Amino acid sequence: MATVTARWSVEDLRARKPVALTAMVDDNLPRLLAGALAIGLSRADAEEAVQETFVAFLSALDRFEGRSSVRTYLFGILYHKASNMRAKARREMGTDDIEAVVEARFNEGGMWSRPPRGPEAMSLDAELSRWIEKCAQGLPDAQRAAFFLKEVEGETPEAVCNILGVSATNLRVMLHRARLKLRECLEHNWEKSK
Repeated sequence: MATVTARWSVEDLRARKPVALTAMVDDNLPRLLAGALAIGLSRADAEEAVQETFVAFLSALDRFEGRSSVRTYLFGILYHKASNMRAKARREMGTDDIEAVVEARFNEGGMWSRPPRGPEAMSLDAELSRWIEKCAQGLPDAQRAAFFLKEVEGETPEAVCNILGVSATNLRVMLHRARLKLRECLEHNWEKSK
């Protein structure tokens, strides 16, 4: 069974038709990037993870069985790429000298890779969304990914289970714990901010 959209099909992707490949990337790039950012990757790491996701998808395309949607399959690849990046970063943590850390914050043109947030940008954010984002950072990776995929992206529980490689029971527990932790954090910090 082939997944078909108005602009491309899996058969077109397998045939490596440039128009179909471009359309598939255009259709999925914004959501994948938002997903990578939501699970806590920096902008540069998120962009790299998304690029690696598309490369891995194209490499594995002939093995894609169509049991899930292309988007769900892409999110599964992205989640594993992000997990690998975080594991590598944890292994390398503490080995970088200060100059390398500072250099990593700027691009080749000397501009911030991820600019510091100024007071103007902070004031533009809604207070609640700021606290949700802050509280979500305290969640374990798997809980944050499950919460984002289910509640923000609107993925079905079955799709989230496939992406994260967990059982339905485990997913329910992860979502329950994520919601409790977010609620606790919001209640605690919301009161302090008033």
